[in-house]
Amino acid sequence: MAIDTDAIVSGDRRSLAKGITLIESTREADRVLAQDLLNGLLPRTGKSIRIGITGVPGVGKSTFIEAFGLYLIGLGHRVAVLAVDPSSPVAGGSILGDKTRMELLSRSDAAFIRPSPAGAALGGVAQKTRESMLLCEAAGYDVILVETVGVGQSEHQVAQMVDFFLVLMLPGGGDELQGIKKGIIELADAIVINKADGDSEAIARLTRQHYSSALSLLSHDAHWSPEVVTCSALHKRDVDSVWTMVEAFKEASVEVGALEARRAKQNLAWMYQLIDEMLRVNVKTNQSVQSMLPEIENEVSSATITPLAGAHRIIALSQQ
Repeated sequence: MAIDTDAIVSGDRRSLAKGITLIESTREADRVLAQDLLNGLLPRTGKSIRIGITGVPGVGKSTFIEAFGLYLIGLGHRVAVLAVDPSSPVAGGSILGDKTRMELLSRSDAAFIRPSPAGAALGGVAQKTRESMLLCEAAGYDVILVETVGVGQSEHQVAQMVDFFLVLMLPGGGDELQGIKKGIIELADAIVINKADGDSEAIARLTRQHYSSALSLLSHDAHWSPEVVTCSALHKRDVDSVWTMVEAFKEASVEVGALEARRAKQNLAWMYQLIDEMLRVNVKTNQSVQSMLPEIENEVSSATITPLAGAHRIIALSQQ
């Protein structure tokens, strides 16, 4: 499936969608074409701000992203949303309903929404999300929003691919650590208390104080101290303060070279992750491994040999 790179660069959304479909393909022939496509577009990437957005169920991620995206478009930005849908553990399918949940945003010519099934990827992050970001950047989208399934330790996957990691929380979460793991707070560049409206407005202010206290106990990069703000995405109130915070973060990071260093570190981590994945694929497709695998599995499960010894035998076979 040949993709017109010029069409992607010119901002043609259909060509961009086809390009992402190509890089998501698991066919070997498509993988070669996908790498050629990425290599050709690489010089045009890297000019966006990449924002990861996660939060507890019911926090209003889609409502926030739509309000945030529309606000950014109003400022003249072009916004791409890579929304990862949870795949069914039974049937393997996913809802892919983001365009329905972000109806107004999806109508905008300055927005591109791409729902992708999470599959077995950690943290609900589609395996090819990083490559999809590059294609969106090449297409001229200068703000990339990555929506993830929810909060968990595996959300480290999100933080390793974005510039700014934003955690959405609900008002009145109890004490400052309840409902969110300490590891996620350590990753957060900002916490946004959504649904700060009506009777919940006062509770949201108190919740903000709780999370601010929690963040103050943690160590952070010298150039940025994570902030906590409140907003009401439903009523489109104080959404602008979130963007002001992101801009301040970007300015501070660029000034000291932290943004460039962060992306360089992410690229290396990405490379090693791909090495792991390629080795696993090689093991699964190697005929010598497959012929001996049942015997090795039986020996490991019966404790005849150790798991480490079994792993060594499989690696040795994969190299034949």
